[in-house]
Amino acid sequence: MPRVIGDSCISCGTCASTCPVQAISQGDAHYEINPDTCIDCGACESGCPVGAITEA
Repeated sequence: MPRVIGDSCISCGTCASTCPVQAISQGDAHYEINPDTCIDCGACESGCPVGAITEA
């Protein structure tokens, strides 16, 4: 199941730059993961400096 980015996101963009399939983009409040593109590899979760990304 794709991961989700929570409200603790600081919009630093680290997750977007670590995503191998470019499934992450800037949303209205913070970055968002496109569940249709996400391959659930976990690269974004391990790269998030504030731990805002979790499994859905």
